[in-house]
Amino acid sequence: MAMTHQLTLSLGSNEGAKRNIANALDSLRAQFGELRVSSVYESEAVGFDGDNFLNLVVAVETTLSLALVQEFLKHLEVSQGRDRGQVKFSSRPIDVDILTYEALEGPADGGAVAGAAAGIVLPRPEITENAYVLLPLAELLPEQIHAPSQKSYAQLWAEYDQASQRLWPIPFDWA
Repeated sequence: MAMTHQLTLSLGSNEGAKRNIANALDSLRAQFGELRVSSVYESEAVGFDGDNFLNLVVAVETTLSLALVQEFLKHLEVSQGRDRGQVKFSSRPIDVDILTYEALEGPADGGAVAGAAAGIVLPRPEITENAYVLLPLAELLPEQIHAPSQKSYAQLWAEYDQASQRLWPIPFDWA
């Protein structure tokens, strides 16, 4: 029997956001089965002037390797109109980032994270940098430990400068 791995993902959109997030959740459920989903939060764009984003975090169990998860997520983004040639800080129909994959830690291209494409660092640095990632993660997995800091996500959120980035929960029906 294949080993299962806990995977957490950050989803964000500011173009047709409700529709694109619902479509992404449908695709994730079709691929991974049961999803644990945080509340959906609206926040102002960070790093550029643009429409507000909707963001959430999803936790799943998977038997896929990290490389296959990455490949699936890239296809999901492209299928929903994501232009991978966009600048980093810009509007987008959907963005799905791997936050954690089990307890793996380090850069994929440095060899620390085996079986992944270059350019990914786990746990993803944005966890501690952006409220729109940390708050939904702390809501979904409050007691889980963030390996680099050895603090729980709830503790990281409690220590975060919550006035630095505005975000608020919104009603969101999916399922």
